[in-house]
Amino acid sequence: MLNDNGKVPCLSIATVMKSKGVQVLVILVVLSFGLVHFHFLPCSNNAPTEEKPSPVHILILSSWRSGSSFTGQIFSQHPRVFYLMEPAWHVWVTMYQNSAKVLHMAVRDLVRSVFLCDMSVFDAYMSSQKKKSDLFQWETSRALCSPPACNSFSRSDIITAGDCRTICGKYPFSKVEEACKTYSHIAVKEVRFFDLKVLYPLLTDPSLNLKIIHLVRDPRAVFRSRENTVADLTRDSNIVVGAQKSKGEMGPYNTMQEICKSHVEIYKAGSQAIPSFLKDRYLLVRYEDIVRDPLAKAAQMYRFAELHFTPELQKWVHNITHGKGQGTKAFDIGSRDAVSVSQAWRKTLPFQKIEKVQNVCKDAMDLLGYRLVQSEEEQKNMSLNLLFAQNSSE
Repeated sequence: MLNDNGKVPCLSIATVMKSKGVQVLVILVVLSFGLVHFHFLPCSNNAPTEEKPSPVHILILSSWRSGSSFTGQIFSQHPRVFYLMEPAWHVWVTMYQNSAKVLHMAVRDLVRSVFLCDMSVFDAYMSSQKKKSDLFQWETSRALCSPPACNSFSRSDIITAGDCRTICGKYPFSKVEEACKTYSHIAVKEVRFFDLKVLYPLLTDPSLNLKIIHLVRDPRAVFRSRENTVADLTRDSNIVVGAQKSKGEMGPYNTMQEICKSHVEIYKAGSQAIPSFLKDRYLLVRYEDIVRDPLAKAAQMYRFAELHFTPELQKWVHNITHGKGQGTKAFDIGSRDAVSVSQAWRKTLPFQKIEKVQNVCKDAMDLLGYRLVQSEEEQKNMSLNLLFAQNSSE
C-alpha cells in the first residue's frame, strides 16, 4: 500500500513481528480447531478401519485313494473355510502330454492363485463361457454351496455334494472368486505334487501364510483301492510314470513305487533338517490314525490350521466315520465304517500282490510306520496291529 507521497510506508520491526505473530497465532488456532473437529467426527464408510487379518492357507498334500477326499471334507465343512478339491486337475487334463515333474510349476502357480483368490488363473484351462459347475468337483466345497456362491443354504449348514449339485450348479464362475474373498481360511486338497521343494517359493512368499498337511495311507490299502477305481486313474497314472510304464502287469506297481518314493521325499523334506521357513508349518497325518480316533485327529488338524472345532463339526466327524458305507467309488465321501474300510485290503488282496507292493514301497512303509506282513496268516490276523506308533508332528 502507498502513502500520500506515493511511497511505501516504513514499518517498524516491532510492528512487523507483531503482525506475523498474530498470523501465526491465527494459523495455530485454526489448525487446533481442525484437529479437534476431526477427532470428534463420527466414523464414515471411508474412514480407515482395522486391517483384516491375513488369511490362513492350508494345503492338504496327498496321493490318490489315500483318504484325502474325506480329509478335505473335514476342512470344507468348516464355516470359516473356503475349500477347493484338486483344482490342478484342470492343468493335468489340459496338458496331459507332459510328465508330472514338468507340470509341477504350472500346478504350483495355479494353487498360489487360488490361495490369493485370483480365479482368473483358470482362464488358461477352461472355456471363456465357464460356469461355477465347470470347476472340478465343485460340489464338494461347502463354500461354493452357500452364500455368496449359492443362496439356498446357510454358511453354517453341513452340506452334502448331492444336495449342492442339484440346487447350486447354475451360478456364474465369478461367484468362486467372490466367495473366496469372504473367508479367513483357504484350503486346497491336491494330489499332483511329488516334491515338497517345489512348494518352497510358496512357503517363503510374504503374501501367503501356508501350512501343509501331508496325508499318507498304507500303500497296500492304496493299491487295493486303486484296483477298484483303475479306469478313473488311467490318465493320471500315465502322467506319473509315462504311458509305457503304466501298462501291463507291472504298471500298477510302477505307479505305486513312484507315489511311495514321493511320500518319502516329502516327509524327509518336511521333518528332517528342515529350513527355518518350514518350522511349525508341516504336519504328517496318517489316514489310519484319523479313522482310529477321528475326533482327536480332526482336533489336531484344526489346531494346526488355527480353526475352532465346533460341536456341530464334532458330531458330523463322528457320524461320517461310523456309518455302514464301504467307500468304493472314486471321490465318494459319504458316511462309512472308516476302520473297516481302512483294513479291507487285509481280507481281499492276494498275498502275492501284497508282497509286490511291500517290495516297491518298503522304504516308505518303514519311514511312515507301516509294518510289513511276512505271510498270508499275518495278513489275515486282524488282531495283529500293522501300525507303529508315530511321534506327533504337531
